[in-house]
Formats: sequence, structure tokens, C-alpha cells
Amino acid sequence: MVTKLVQPQMTDSYVSPLICRTMNVMKLQNFVTARNHLRINTSRFGGRPLWFRPVTIIKVAEHNSGSGLVELETLAQKKRELYQAVEGINRGIFGMPSAKKSEIESLVQQLESLNPTPYPTQELEMVAGCWRLVYSTISILGSKRTKLGLRDFISLDEFFQTIDISKGKAVNMIKFSARGLSLLSGQLSIESSFKIASATRVDINFENSTITPDQLMNVFRKNYDLLLSIFNPEGWLEITYVDDWMRIGRDDKSNIFVLERFGDS
Repeated sequence: MVTKLVQPQMTDSYVSPLICRTMNVMKLQNFVTARNHLRINTSRFGGRPLWFRPVTIIKVAEHNSGSGLVELETLAQKKRELYQAVEGINRGIFGMPSAKKSEIESLVQQLESLNPTPYPTQELEMVAGCWRLVYSTISILGSKRTKLGLRDFISLDEFFQTIDISKGKAVNMIKFSARGLSLLSGQLSIESSFKIASATRVDINFENSTITPDQLMNVFRKNYDLLLSIFNPEGWLEITYVDDWMRIGRDDKSNIFVLERFGDS
């Protein structure tokens, strides 16, 4: 006796679940690609995005497409809002209205809650390289600003930090310029060493500092200890957010630092 296997007839409305899942994945990939081409904002340094991480997109598409895409869009939006909030305040170092400070700190907290790197000291390559300060709660106000000549004569320019993870070293570079006296343009460099203290924290030890050129040192000599006390990073630093293009930290003096990666250095 021969048994005949008969497949059930497929109606027009029937579609294999496997085919449905495959089609949905293809639609999601096309959707992600289209959104990325439309929404990438580039940094003025190197023409590359400040907030976009292709690896995150791939992981989102593979594991949890719906909530992941929403989280990525939220992260990008919060970064845009933060950059808008800090625009025109000179990194906040000479003070700002309390409402503005509250707005910025609220955005910082929201970004910290979306941190894609929860254990940054286990991925130190993420923090290596050169970073530019965008915002800080360090402030130079009143008599401090007057003593340092930072009201009229000396201008505080860019602030960079270079981290060498192979040597456990960090160099903070604060640039200054004198109005009408280009000869006095120069920088304060502070070299420190760091050691991992926890999954999110590093301990920082001051090693040495220099001011170049000598003419600039002559300007600051009388108040050099004051200048160093403001910018000396010794203590500990909690890395509360880091991705390919932005880093946020909080130190033992209750300061907040927001930095962006500077080019490909």
C-alpha cells in the first residue's frame, strides 16, 4: 500500500512565518539605512558625526530593533539639545544664569542614563586620544578672574585633553592669548598619571606642569598657584558617559566635564 503525502493547499492569504520575519528584517535594514543618510550631523572636526555609531545600529537591528531605534534617536536628540544649550557660553567657565546651568545639567543626566559604555575602564580604548572641552562646571569668577588677568588682557582659548592609555598618562592643555600681543599666545600643560579604581572610575595623580612661552609664564608667575589650583585634575574621575564622539565625567570636587573627540588625533 502506497501512502501519498498531500500538502495542504495554500490560500492567497497565507504567508509562511519565516518569510514574514525575513521580509520584516529586510524592511528594518532599509529603514535604518534611509534614516542614517537623512539624519547624520557631522562635526566641524574631520567632517565625521559626533553622535552616530554604526556598530550600535547593527546591534540594534539584530537584537531589539524597535526599542533600540527609539533609544538611538533619543540619544541623538539629547546630544543636539546639549550642543545648542552650551552654544555661546564659553564652556561655562566664566559663569552663566542658573536656569541655563540647570538646563545643561538636566541634559547631561539624561545622556548619562543612556550611556552605551557602562564599564568604561574595561574599554579604555574608548577614552584614548585627543578630546576638546565643550562644557565644564569649573568657574573662574570675581577676584580670581581679575587676578589672572582674564577680564581684559588675557583670553582663555581652547582646552584639550590627550589620553595615552598605554602609558597611563593624561595631558591637559589650556591655551591662552593676549589681546594685541601675539607673542604672548601660549599654553599651560598639566601632565598627570591615572590608575583604574573601579569599572567606572580612575584615580588621577598630578605629575608636573609647564607654561610656554616664558613671556606668558611671567604674566602668570605671581598667581601661578591660583591658576594651577583651578585646572589641576588630581583626585578621582568618574566616567559617566562615553561613545566614539562624546565623553562626560564627574570628579571628586563635584565638577562636570563634557568633551568631544577632536579629529582623529
